[in-house]
Amino acid sequence: MRSSSAFLPCGPLWTRPLLHRLLSEFWANGCSASPRCLSTNGPTLHPVIGESSVELLGHSYPRDDFTNVTPKILSKVGYHLHNQPYHPLWLIKERIKTEVTLCSPHSLLIPPEHPSRKRGDNYYLNRTTMLRAHTSAHQTELVRSGLDAFLLAGDVYRRDEIDASHYPVFHQMEGVRLFSNHELFSQVQSGEDLSLFERGGRRTAQKQETHTLEAVKLVEFDLKLTLTRLVTHLFGSGEVRWVDCYFPFTHPSFEMEVLFQGDWMEVLGCGVMEQELLDSAGAGNKLGWAFGLGLERLAMILYGIPDIRLFWSRDERFLRQFRVEDIQQHVCFQPLSKYPPLHNDISFWLPDPEARGPDRENFSENDFYELVRAVGGDLVEKVTLVDDFTHPKTGRRSHCYRIVYRHMERTLTQQEVRQVHDQIERAAETELGVQGRY
Repeated sequence: MRSSSAFLPCGPLWTRPLLHRLLSEFWANGCSASPRCLSTNGPTLHPVIGESSVELLGHSYPRDDFTNVTPKILSKVGYHLHNQPYHPLWLIKERIKTEVTLCSPHSLLIPPEHPSRKRGDNYYLNRTTMLRAHTSAHQTELVRSGLDAFLLAGDVYRRDEIDASHYPVFHQMEGVRLFSNHELFSQVQSGEDLSLFERGGRRTAQKQETHTLEAVKLVEFDLKLTLTRLVTHLFGSGEVRWVDCYFPFTHPSFEMEVLFQGDWMEVLGCGVMEQELLDSAGAGNKLGWAFGLGLERLAMILYGIPDIRLFWSRDERFLRQFRVEDIQQHVCFQPLSKYPPLHNDISFWLPDPEARGPDRENFSENDFYELVRAVGGDLVEKVTLVDDFTHPKTGRRSHCYRIVYRHMERTLTQQEVRQVHDQIERAAETELGVQGRY
């Protein structure tokens, strides 16, 4: 079981401008205290976003026009909730480990223009270094080290919408299993006549060009059997279905969905590893599968946790519910007192793309969500676009968003919320170039 660094290098990417001042101003105004370190791996050094560099975990990264990471995101680096004994993410990780017994971004074939590397969806320290967006980024290095089978867990970072099931920091677990020719075919009749690879093959929807169809079908069967057993172990007996999908580092690729409370819910992605990855990692004589799942999503369902922000709570009423004698013990989360929400709307005209000039970005919803997070932090429960209006004569567009505020541990006053909301309004005009309608 491995855990790893939260940031990684990436190749050249297209240039887009940066909202520099937002980073420095909110660090100076809102993050003067050193964050508490909850890591089992020792203290986390105080992250600093300076005028010309980002200081993180003892390293300095020069700032450039791609830097978009915020102080609130950096303050989460190093907590390692999945390694905190009896935290719900630790429990779900340990339960997966007991069931999945494995016997003995450029690194994953993701091109620079791929959506998974878009600046608007990720956190960049600078043009060449980003906070990782998935734990799959470390598969190649572990295969290169000689491992044929492993589980890997870690924290990942993505810019995303704001609601009860999305948070800019969450935790993933990856599993990889590789097979030699003998391992895969030893239990098959006349298996000595079969091979993992073929020459002159072609890529189809069912296989890669270098793989034999019989090898892929056996690997696919082993993968789906392993994951079906895992989900049955976690959720109990239930209906499972497989959906074909696309990932740049597996082919064929699948998503597993389980029937939960009457709805089909996607719980993980998986597939047969791209042979080019294994070749580059020195395992070109083997064929393998890989899967990845989100720990928060499984924990929210298994334990009935309604809001993803609760995983970051230090409230003993939350944490003590998961201190169990046996990790397999059933836990049904008992809600804390539900403090009332307060909601305020913000409406503004979007900037005219033709009038913004070459050094300014077009408006992006993720930029607005990130601004709201930078100002409001975990006081913000949800942000919803409630109106998208286009003026019939001028053609100008306006958005109206409803921001729901709720503290996890006490009742907020309208005065407190109004102060935060005013800051969001001012920052939106200054940093995003919108024109307020309030």
